[in-house]
Amino acid sequence: MASLPPLTFILGGARSGKSGRAQSLAEASGGRPVMIATAQAFDDEMRDRIARHRAERGAAWTTIEAPIDLPGAIARVPDDGPSVIMVDCLTLWVTNLMLAERDIEAASAALLAACQATPHPVILVSNETGFGIVPLDPLSRRFRDEAGRLHQRVAAAADEVILMVAGLPMTVKPRG
Repeated sequence: MASLPPLTFILGGARSGKSGRAQSLAEASGGRPVMIATAQAFDDEMRDRIARHRAERGAAWTTIEAPIDLPGAIARVPDDGPSVIMVDCLTLWVTNLMLAERDIEAASAALLAACQATPHPVILVSNETGFGIVPLDPLSRRFRDEAGRLHQRVAAAADEVILMVAGLPMTVKPRG
């Protein structure tokens, strides 16, 4: 049984191993694992991906779908025993917020407040989007900027920040 800090932030590029690392940490914690998923199944490929991820996690996991109200989903995880919350992923959540024309700054503040208020350890997973070139179109640039601002806020609030590179965890902000 491994102890987790109140808030862990894991980010990395596509297929860097960030979700697998978060899942391993959650399962090793000894708490009841709760996945809060932000993905929406708009096409067959995404439906297959979601089904594959559910199968990989297994029956021990409770899954909550929260494409928009991520803070509310965190707040609704019952305090009826030790749980660990894994959120996958923040970049899809930012996309959902943008498409729904929501106030991302207010939603980000609500997310951090929910993470602080829950009695359960939280692991937030996100895609690092700032390592690439500047996107050509305004929507993509706005997405990159919104995700980057959210990442900075989450990293500042997190007790531990891990950057995944080629399946290897690099501790960016160690537990203090």
